[in-house]
Amino acid sequence: MLRIGSLEKLVHQLNRLPGIGPKTAQRLAYHILREPDLSFGLEEALIQVRETIHLCSSCFSFTDSPAQPPLCHYCLDTSRRDDVLCIVEEPSDIARVESSGVFRGRYHVLHGAISPLDNVGPDDLKISELMVRLESPTPIKEVILALDPDLEGDTTALYLARTLHERGIKVTRIASGVPLGSDIDYVDDRTLGRALENRVEL
Repeated sequence: MLRIGSLEKLVHQLNRLPGIGPKTAQRLAYHILREPDLSFGLEEALIQVRETIHLCSSCFSFTDSPAQPPLCHYCLDTSRRDDVLCIVEEPSDIARVESSGVFRGRYHVLHGAISPLDNVGPDDLKISELMVRLESPTPIKEVILALDPDLEGDTTALYLARTLHERGIKVTRIASGVPLGSDIDYVDDRTLGRALENRVEL
């Protein structure tokens, strides 16, 4: 790559995005240079996102609502159940849950997972805000943990389950195991073990 400071800075910033390696970042940077309209469009979109999007005051997903306090459209939806709460790690996880077409309750976004190796503890997440929500006049009958089936997700799930059980709240976690349509020969040991633990009676 040419030794151009501003171009190197652009590549560096693109490389910080998840899933974007150095070579992909370099290709994207050169593509942006070749398409001036794209660079102006990106600039406008980034400014708009920075200026208009903020956290929902209830579930802590993202919203562009100008109202005060700001609420996302999931929290404003009066057709959803108020007594069931689905806990997710990131705002993007809500879209994945919604795509199933099954869940019609409320959400709460933690903005991460407990990870001692990364110095991320319960106080770094939206857990205290979750406890405040549980004090609302409408009693929560069930909390569903839709957390990633990895070490951090398991740690967070155990912490939340213990804390919520102390409050007498039913806690469930979404099942994980062998994906539909997959071949059991290609499933790793941990996934297969989780599938056996989450087996259902037919």
